[in-house]
Amino acid sequence: MMAPTAVSDPLAAPSTRTRPSRWEALRRHRRPLTVLAVLVLLAQMAAAMVTTAVQQSPTIDEPVYAGAAVVYTQQHSLRYNPEHPPLGKLVMGAGLAFADPRLDPAFTGTQEDLGRRLLYESGNDPQHLLLMARLPMIVLTLLFGLVVFAFAADLAGRAGGLAALALYAFSPDVIAHGSLATLDVLATGLLLTSAWLLWRARRRPVLYLPLAGTALGAALATKMSTLAAVPVLLALAVLSVWAYGRRQPDDEGVERPGVVRLLAAAAVTGVVAVAVVWASYLAVDPRLRWATPPGMPAVDGLRALAANSLPFPRPYRDGMLIQWGFEDRTWGGFLFGRHYSGSLWYYLPAALLVKTPLGMLALWAGGAATMAAVPRLRAAAPYVLVPAAVLLAVAMNGSRDLGVRYAIFVPVFLAVAAAGTAALRWRGAPVVTAVLVVLVAASSLRAFPYYLPYSNEAFGGPPKTHQRLHDSNVDWGQDLGRLADRLRERYPGERIWLVYKGSGAPSHYGIRASDPLRVPPDQVRGLLVVSDSSVAKASGRLAALIGTGERIDAVGHSITIYRR
Repeated sequence: MMAPTAVSDPLAAPSTRTRPSRWEALRRHRRPLTVLAVLVLLAQMAAAMVTTAVQQSPTIDEPVYAGAAVVYTQQHSLRYNPEHPPLGKLVMGAGLAFADPRLDPAFTGTQEDLGRRLLYESGNDPQHLLLMARLPMIVLTLLFGLVVFAFAADLAGRAGGLAALALYAFSPDVIAHGSLATLDVLATGLLLTSAWLLWRARRRPVLYLPLAGTALGAALATKMSTLAAVPVLLALAVLSVWAYGRRQPDDEGVERPGVVRLLAAAAVTGVVAVAVVWASYLAVDPRLRWATPPGMPAVDGLRALAANSLPFPRPYRDGMLIQWGFEDRTWGGFLFGRHYSGSLWYYLPAALLVKTPLGMLALWAGGAATMAAVPRLRAAAPYVLVPAAVLLAVAMNGSRDLGVRYAIFVPVFLAVAAAGTAALRWRGAPVVTAVLVVLVAASSLRAFPYYLPYSNEAFGGPPKTHQRLHDSNVDWGQDLGRLADRLRERYPGERIWLVYKGSGAPSHYGIRASDPLRVPPDQVRGLLVVSDSSVAKASGRLAALIGTGERIDAVGHSITIYRR
């Protein structure tokens, strides 16, 4: 007799459960894993920036900004550094307030004299003051990383957001300039924030347009070069409202935005931006006392008309005229070993080619091509690619070939564009993106903590940057403290001859040096120490001194030591 066959009850609970796969488990925890990845990326960036901020002596511009910040916050006077609006310096002033800086309110002198007086002649600890001015910029640079992640995640999901954040967090240029008390990264981050908010305004214009105007106004109140982005961002405000109208159903009674409403979108964004600029000046001096400084450059024609037509306070308009005066000067440049007068239209693209990690260049190109070609990403191209392209075109026509900091918006905006590679519907796209991001991270970490003189491996890395570029690309005065340590450790008691390009005071760091250009060449015996920007532009007596010396050491990839 056959045993009865067991019939399973389809309603009964199964006796065994299939274990979830490893990928399903990861998918279930992807949100906390994403948060953890964001925190890790920002933590390494914070460590890199704080380390450089602690170790670096003042760069050329920082004492001016710090001095102006103290005058703004203590004396409520706008008389210093009018060529830049006050918001960035007010941010620095918020950090400096914790250092309780001392400065004689009766001091009169140039803004360069002001910075020197604050740091070295008023009984303050200069390195502590610098750190307090730099810390707010570091915090804001990290917060802009969250904007990069959010913008890229809106376009390409969490994987794209992480790829974009990794490029931002490992960018040597962003780390280098985000750790300084300067204005470039702050202004760029505010522009990116405005573009992201305008992108979000495609869904909720009433909420996001005023916020985008606030971010745009903050950028304008930080650096005047951001004016070039105003027409683009106002046009994007119109585009966002138009796109919002197209998304609405065609039910009866739903009105499409007409010309008046579209123009109102630009007007709201622009009016809020103008109000923020006025507020930044009134925050310094509610009475807005201002006297046009003597020695203003002679600017006329359309440029003068444009500057005087701006709907901003008189100090802003005078500062714009000063900027036009700077553009009328002839500056010296240095590119690929050639020192020249004037400017080269291709300088910034060439400098970016040298100073950008190779994997990052590949992801920029792939991301920009993907954003232009893939329909679901194409709508975002005007918000990401167009502002960067317009700003770069304007910067390329400038007269100052002094560093990629004038194009720092490129690595910031194109980090978002690079997220497009992670969104490609090609099986190998995530792997290729991850490999390139790892290569970027490795190249950036190898440069630690010398981010300012970074160049990629194709151009020999940081030790070779001075052979191709100068000024803020490699040598901005940041290694005076490191030089003092090197001389004390390796060359105690030797005679020092110094040609230093920077705003630091060598004597404060214990460097007792003479000027080799004030004595006959045959008296220059001992160590000849020269900033690499001065080496790049050396001519006449300095070139002869360098040519007859033996190169024996280098400090921070920005200062060279010769023995004579």
